[in-house]
Amino acid sequence: PLSDAEISKQVQYLLNNGWTPCIEFEDEAHAYADGHGWSNLDSSINAGYYDNRYWVMWKLPMYGCTNTDEVLAECKACKAAFPNCYVRVAGFDNIKQVQCASFLVARPPTGAACAVNARQV
Repeated sequence: PLSDAEISKQVQYLLNNGWTPCIEFEDEAHAYADGHGWSNLDSSINAGYYDNRYWVMWKLPMYGCTNTDEVLAECKACKAAFPNCYVRVAGFDNIKQVQCASFLVARPPTGAACAVNARQV
């Protein structure tokens, strides 16, 4: 995972682009979109649907946030509350109504990195 300084730089990039930071978390069993999940619904050709795309949101999106320290503090609070979960920061464009970027800030103690060739976008 990234250091606090590296997380700050990534968050500053989100803020510089006018995107709203949002912190999300998920347990190991549901964090990776490694297939079509529990539903076995293969609609990826048409709708781009995969289970596990959406993680649980930590509080509300940080609308109006201009300070990277605020985001770091919330990341630490989320990690403390859910130490066995993955934690990521996402940047949302409130005009286009889409997620523009996201990055992992914490991995559970037993969570190994997923091999690059096994990941799905």
